Amino acid sequence: MNRKELVDALAEKTGHTKKDAESFLNAFMDSVVGELKKGGSVNLVGFGSFKVSERAAREGRNPRTGESIKIAASKVPTFKAGKEFKESL
Repeated sequence: MNRKELVDALAEKTGHTKKDAESFLNAFMDSVVGELKKGGSVNLVGFGSFKVSERAAREGRNPRTGESIKIAASKVPTFKAGKEFKESL
């Protein structure tokens, strides 16, 4: 399912217009991203949680040349599915 299909599904299930559904989806994503940028987390009971994880600096290899390269430390978003979500699958 891509973004357009998700907007269509939200509009159909809620009985709102596609424009309203897209506004909701944008607001949801902006809220999650904003909270993660502040260093927080978003917990949706039964669905899952969004958090930011630290990835340490490490050494890697260029697969083409075999040359050693340094990979900088970074922050990555993570999602952990909730118990009810896992059980529903």
